[in-house]
Amino acid sequence: MIPLKDTTPRRSFPFITVLLIAINFVVFFHQIALSPAAGDVFVRVYGLVPRRIDLALAGRHYSLAQAFIPLFTCMFLHGGWLHIIGNMWFLWIFGGNVEDRMGSVSYLIFYLLCGLASGISQVAFSWGSTIPSIGASGAIAGVLGAYIVFFPRSRILSLVPLLVIWFMARIPAWIFIGLWFLVQFLSGLGSLHAASGSGGIAWWAHVGGFILGALLAKPFASSPRRAASAW
Repeated sequence: MIPLKDTTPRRSFPFITVLLIAINFVVFFHQIALSPAAGDVFVRVYGLVPRRIDLALAGRHYSLAQAFIPLFTCMFLHGGWLHIIGNMWFLWIFGGNVEDRMGSVSYLIFYLLCGLASGISQVAFSWGSTIPSIGASGAIAGVLGAYIVFFPRSRILSLVPLLVIWFMARIPAWIFIGLWFLVQFLSGLGSLHAASGSGGIAWWAHVGGFILGALLAKPFASSPRRAASAW
């Protein structure tokens, strides 16, 4: 299912969501402007590598800064056009209303915390891996977690495949996001049996980000709706 738009109106322009999308694209344009060798080094330095944290904690080869700063920087790196377009599309569809509900400053802090938590979750389930994890999807998973808390009855206009036929449907948010989370969780369980050195999707980053996003959203769910432009 591909989300096209949500049906819950916003009260204000999602400045932080747009800013985050812009920053991700600026970093991506920098990545693709690098030579293949320089691009690989860039991802190795700023991507999240679990093995690097393992070695830094043991006092070998890497400083704590080299190991832990990528928990933040990795969420602004992407592996290709499909990767960044898919992530930014989800952020645009779901981020605006979450920002509208939380307020800009709270939303920005929330987004970064979910990104950090998703990285920690991925490291915990891929300890010792030398494969860099990159992408904003863990932080965006936190946005989805908050969205399902705030707007479970919202309808998501989606493009749905049925064999070779595609059709549009308005799917309740709790079903759309619930199915999405189920896929992430089951895929995460499946990845535990995969080779430890293999790459692929960071399923546990999605699971960790989503759970923290839902938990952090709970206090906002019972409070008055905040203005997204309030600083």
